[in-house]
Amino acid sequence: MTSLDVLGFLDSLGEDNTTAAERCYRSHSRSSVLQGLPFGGVPTVLAINVVLWLFLLLIFSCLRKAAWDYGRLALLMENDSLTSLFYGEQSEKEKSPSESSPSDSDTKDLIRSKCGVDATTYLSFQRHIILLMTVVCLLSLAIILPVNFSGNLLGDNPENFGRTTVANLPAKDSFLWLHSIFALLYFIITVLCMAHHSSRLEYREDEKVARTLMITCIPREISDPGLITKHFHEAYPSCTVTDLRFCFNVHKLMRLDSERRKAMKGRLYFATKAQKEGKIMIKTHPCATIFCCDVCGFEQVDAEQYYSELEEKLTDEFNAEKHRISLMRLGIAFVTFRDERMTAVIVKDYSRVRCRQKPQQSSITTVVQSHRWGVNYAPAPSDIIWENLSVCGSRWWLRSVLLNILLFLILFFLTTPAIIVNTMDKFNVTRPVDSLRSPIITQFFPTLLLWAFSVLLPFIVYYSAFFESHWTRSSENQITMHKCFVLLVFMVIILPSLGLSSLDLFFRWLFDVNFLEDKDVKLECVFLPDNGAFFVNYVITSSLIGTAMELLRIPALMVYALRLCLAKPGAERIHSQAYEFQFGLEYAWTMCIYAVSMTYSITCPIIMPFGLLYLILKHMVDRYNIYYAYVPTNLNQRIHTAAISQVIVAPILCMFWLLFFSLLSLCLSPQLFVASVLLEPELGLTPMPSPAHQSYGTMASSQDREEQEEEEDQVETVETELQDPPNPYYSSPLMDSPVGYQ
Repeated sequence: MTSLDVLGFLDSLGEDNTTAAERCYRSHSRSSVLQGLPFGGVPTVLAINVVLWLFLLLIFSCLRKAAWDYGRLALLMENDSLTSLFYGEQSEKEKSPSESSPSDSDTKDLIRSKCGVDATTYLSFQRHIILLMTVVCLLSLAIILPVNFSGNLLGDNPENFGRTTVANLPAKDSFLWLHSIFALLYFIITVLCMAHHSSRLEYREDEKVARTLMITCIPREISDPGLITKHFHEAYPSCTVTDLRFCFNVHKLMRLDSERRKAMKGRLYFATKAQKEGKIMIKTHPCATIFCCDVCGFEQVDAEQYYSELEEKLTDEFNAEKHRISLMRLGIAFVTFRDERMTAVIVKDYSRVRCRQKPQQSSITTVVQSHRWGVNYAPAPSDIIWENLSVCGSRWWLRSVLLNILLFLILFFLTTPAIIVNTMDKFNVTRPVDSLRSPIITQFFPTLLLWAFSVLLPFIVYYSAFFESHWTRSSENQITMHKCFVLLVFMVIILPSLGLSSLDLFFRWLFDVNFLEDKDVKLECVFLPDNGAFFVNYVITSSLIGTAMELLRIPALMVYALRLCLAKPGAERIHSQAYEFQFGLEYAWTMCIYAVSMTYSITCPIIMPFGLLYLILKHMVDRYNIYYAYVPTNLNQRIHTAAISQVIVAPILCMFWLLFFSLLSLCLSPQLFVASVLLEPELGLTPMPSPAHQSYGTMASSQDREEQEEEEDQVETVETELQDPPNPYYSSPLMDSPVGYQ
């Protein structure tokens, strides 16, 4: 093709854009739900969301007025009133929220002392994201938005939402280079902001935890701790073992102990109540609360006697299980050494096993099979989920593989809310709604659906991680965060932007050469101006309705109400579960909206104020819930560093979105476009050695680097002179906990 032909080809793009847009809009006109409105329906959706947001806040204000500490049902243990169980203690009503709410001056100290270091780290992360979004918002609105307005490709109609997008600029406009420069600038600002947050991460250590190793794959027939101690004494002469604890299958024992404690509290509850009211009769059937009439024939028994007998029965079962526990040994042991230097030597020695080098051996190596051991620093006792330690080895891997296959099959065909809308259209469910011609339905309903399913589907991912039976709460939260974030990125950003409704269509679109010819999904339909309006409406819905629903915690209250209906009357209704704040899930949701806003910050800059609004409201709601509604959670620091790495995905997506738009604007071959799409998950969503991922390593604090260098020097010294332990000690970054190992 000559240069003249190329110029002619580029000049023809403006004429083809209108035809392509009409064809794409005509292909979507069969939907009775997704219809266009002036300015993308953004003012309509914003007005509806503001009204509903004020209504939800009014409900919350009424509940808080009735019980100021609404949400603390996880901590209440002495109420028999359903209202007090949901919304707070009656004795606390006279307290003013300002008397116990953390003020701005001492917020950090109060939250840290009451909720733990992880809570302050999470809230600090949100504050850094808010600062980052503020800078990006100002730049996008002050520079990028006027540049987009300067184009005339989409006309001069003020009601045309497309005038605010990059699609309003011609393909040969020199200002397009400004968009690329700002995309790179946003990436640099994000890296610097996360580097500052990383440098402020608090280094946590515990002397006993740093001196303890968790050893797996020990033969279960070994019951003598002296064999393990002898092996370490011979293989590592300078290392002194001070304590050794084997692990046992305590799953049933912990369940019996929990039920026994509930029965004991029930006995004490009714014993105290009987002294005031006399003998109390209750119905013990689980459905007695739902079917409370006498016609059902549920037997009534003496409450105090029932719980006394139940406590005695559970105590006998608990003691019997406790005596059998020695026969249910697991191949796991916690070994504590005299100082941290010794654990560093052993961990480094066993890390060479991965390079097919054998660790130090002793005279009983063949007996204890030390070459098969897995040796790592022990997690903090409070971080370990003790009942899950029995799920190990091939059993754990089989369980994990089956659960993830089932999860993939579910998400493969049911990935986005768009497929729900399409299914509703096929069965003419929304035809009566369409006949109303109401903008409330045509614009608000799709974004509400997207928000609802973006909340529902991650719960499926969360429970899949829960049933995988991870050994620590940190790993469970981190796996949940990664899975949910990848799902939300595909569900909320990638697939809707490409006009696809599920991963099924996504893979067929990538690999089926005849798919584009046979289906209505055309490359020229991707990144239309109104597509950006859909994401603006979604962020608005998440900012207002989403944060208000998180403040009310309606799903948690519904689950709790169901539990109360199935519980026995009286005492068992007061035993509410103490919920922990799910950092993995909340990290994923926060980064999802941040990623949506950052991805469209240049192609559709009008989204930025609403993304900033979401982060501000989300920070306020999370701070309130962490302080009042959840019990403290102690996690490993790795989840916070992993969240920092995932933040960098957003500006990378922004740069790729500009690349995709450029490729489509120039009408390049579908093969080149598909190749560029394949680069996105490889660079942004998988841990691969790329310049972006290498930049994550620069975010470590100088303190961590100095401590790591000090550890390397100590280990090298110990390897040469094992008999002369050095004085300086090094502690592993494991969290502190007063709980000991079992």
